Amino acid sequence: MNKVIKIEVGGDLRAAVKSAVDGLGGFGNFVKAGDKILIKPNWNTSHQYPGSSDREFVGVFADLCHEAGAAEVTVGDASAIFAITRNVMNKWGTDQLTEGRPWLKIVDFGKGEYIKKDVPNGKYLKTASIAALVYQVDKVFILPCLKTHSLAQLTGALKIAVGIVKRSEHWAMHAGHLQEKIAEFNTLYKPDLIVMDARKCFITNGPMTGEVREPGLILASNDRIAIDLEGVKIIQGFAGNDLAGLKPEDLPQIKRAIELGIDR
Repeated sequence: MNKVIKIEVGGDLRAAVKSAVDGLGGFGNFVKAGDKILIKPNWNTSHQYPGSSDREFVGVFADLCHEAGAAEVTVGDASAIFAITRNVMNKWGTDQLTEGRPWLKIVDFGKGEYIKKDVPNGKYLKTASIAALVYQVDKVFILPCLKTHSLAQLTGALKIAVGIVKRSEHWAMHAGHLQEKIAEFNTLYKPDLIVMDARKCFITNGPMTGEVREPGLILASNDRIAIDLEGVKIIQGFAGNDLAGLKPEDLPQIKRAIELGIDR
């Protein structure tokens, strides 16, 4: 298992994000001069953080990528099927992210192309259409929030990838064995870096609203399973959480991801 770096934020978000990635060798270990970078946040809905990604966090991370040499940084997502992605992005003030950042673009995956792929070793999911941009950049970085989920139990590094799957396929995905399907479509891409914003988290309900606690942490890893295991443990550290009594590795999406050897 690859390591997970955990940094207490204190009062300096930028310093905490940088320190977390420094624990993995620094941004220069992940970004090369001239790289085109795709950042996938969690803009599933316009609900208040941690229901969706905090704009300041996304901006800080994008700045650090650019300072490390990235020529172009794209922040892309597609919101929940019942939401309009552009409206969600407008609510989060994503246009403000591009102010003073001519190298930064905001993209709605739903307005672009998708590539349909067979799912290798898919037991519950045979095919999935993935946003083409995922395969057209040099590096993919994901920025999950940490929160419980009423259907999937956990939203973290594995679950965040639902946003790269074509929205018309989401209904079938949620029709049964959602967690196992989450693990299976994660075999179709590999993020180069994961930085989880765990300053706040939901310990109940989710993904849009829930009981909020404040771990005050930034986590970094290049291993989706490892960082989600740590996320479960953090949530379980708070009384009254929805994951109490569960072995983290037995969470169905994590268990299936382990079976598939994701990031191993």
